[in-house]
Amino acid sequence: MTVTGYEDITYVVEEHAAIITINRPERYNAFRARTVEELIKAFRAAWADRQVQSVILTGAGQKAFCTGGDVKQRAETGDYGPSESGMFEIGNLHKLIRDIPKPVIAAVNGVAVGGGHVLHVLCDVSIAADTARFGQAGPKVGSFDAGFGSAYLARVVGEKKAREIWFWCRMYDAQQALAMNLVNHVVPAADLLTEAKAWAAEIATKSPTAIRILKQSFNADTDHQAGLSNMAMTALDLFTASPEGLEGATAFAEKRQPNFTQHLNWH
Repeated sequence: MTVTGYEDITYVVEEHAAIITINRPERYNAFRARTVEELIKAFRAAWADRQVQSVILTGAGQKAFCTGGDVKQRAETGDYGPSESGMFEIGNLHKLIRDIPKPVIAAVNGVAVGGGHVLHVLCDVSIAADTARFGQAGPKVGSFDAGFGSAYLARVVGEKKAREIWFWCRMYDAQQALAMNLVNHVVPAADLLTEAKAWAAEIATKSPTAIRILKQSFNADTDHQAGLSNMAMTALDLFTASPEGLEGATAFAEKRQPNFTQHLNWH
C-alpha cells in the first residue's frame, strides 16, 4: 500500500514493514525542512499503524542514501526552506527514530554523509549495499552535530574512531564500516532492499512488546544525550548564520575550498 500526499519522500507499507524512502535523488537525497517534516509524519504514521512492526529507511536511486542538510538550499536562502511548522525539525526527527517502539532498519543504498550519516547511525540496525560509503562532512561545510550525531556515534564505534570520523571527514567503504561496527551487514547493491525486507519479516515473528521494551532499555543508557542534542541544535542555528558557517555553505555551492583561516579563534 502506497500512501500519497508526500513530495520529498515515499511511504509504502508491505506486509509488516513500512518503507520510507527519501526521494530527492537530484539533490543526492539531501533534506530540506519539508523533507524532515514529511519524514516525521511518516514515522508517526508507522508508529500508529498496528500492522507495521518495523520501519525500513532508505534513499531513492543508487548514488545516495542521504547527504544530510541541503547545503545548496542553505546557500541560496540562508536556511533549509519553508515548512508547515515554520521550524527545521531535524532534532525532533532524531528523537522520533529513537523513540518509535519498533525497530528501524537503515537500508544504506549509497553515500551516507553528514546529516544522512547521522540518520543511519540512529537507526537500530544498518544494512549496507557493497557500494555504500560513509562519512562526515560538517567541519568541511561549516556545520556540525554535537548531539546524537557525535555522542551516540562514539557509543557505536568508540571514542577514537568517532573523533577520526568527525575531525578528518574521511569516507569509508561498506567493508570498512562493517569492520568498525558502523553497519550490521553488507550485501550486493541489487539485493539491498530484499535483504532489508527479510530482516523486517524476521522481526515480525518476534514479540512486539518484548521488542518495544528492549528498544526502550537500550535507549535508556543514552537518553541523556537528548539534552546535548537540544543544546547542539541551538548552537548550530547560531553557527550557521555566522560568517564562518556561511563561508562553508557558500564555498560548497560554489564548488571551491572554503577559507576558514580568518576565523581562527582559540580563546
